[in-house]
Amino acid sequence: MEKAIWIELKDVVGALKDVSCVIADHGINIKYIEEIIVGGLVHLYLEVENEGNLEKLFEDLGRLDVVLSIVWIPTFHQIYGKRVIVIGGGAQVAEVANGAISEADRHNIRGERISVDTIPLIGEKDIANAVRAVARLPRAAIVILAGSLMGGEITQAVKEVQGSGIKVVSLSMAGSVPDAADLVVSDPIQAGVMAVMAIADTAKFKIENQKKKRY
Repeated sequence: MEKAIWIELKDVVGALKDVSCVIADHGINIKYIEEIIVGGLVHLYLEVENEGNLEKLFEDLGRLDVVLSIVWIPTFHQIYGKRVIVIGGGAQVAEVANGAISEADRHNIRGERISVDTIPLIGEKDIANAVRAVARLPRAAIVILAGSLMGGEITQAVKEVQGSGIKVVSLSMAGSVPDAADLVVSDPIQAGVMAVMAIADTAKFKIENQKKKRY
């Protein structure tokens, strides 16, 4: 079972080191870490592998002078699940998100967890940077490119994220991005629906079987 720890720390030098040393002493690996600093306090979110004596780890972390509070919480995966990332022009992004959110709702009612993130952007460089960043986003499973014209550096970014295991859906548009995408869909609402189906465990749709097809 996945475990996550939410720790409130003093914002002092060495606080993160103290926490990580205790975790390492217990032979437990940190799978994911995120730090948020608010009002002079550090809030640390840690996902740890479910190995070793986690209750003893919890007690030992609580004894640290830098730790103000500590609680077990559900992981981001348990709450938000897989992520669909929609990038591109504002109007197209809104329509794609409409389809993706509607389809995600249908699967989430069945017990899945799929969330949808959007960012309207213009400009080849900004869009390419956003596409590349998807590979660094936790839980990102698929990216949808929504626009009228995309190519050049964006196409190279598409190939890079595909190499990281991220699937790419593209609207039918001018430019070379559709040629690089895993799936091309003309209707933006349907593109959102099909992208969610492609990553849903409760769907039978397999994007691998649609490789390089256009709809």
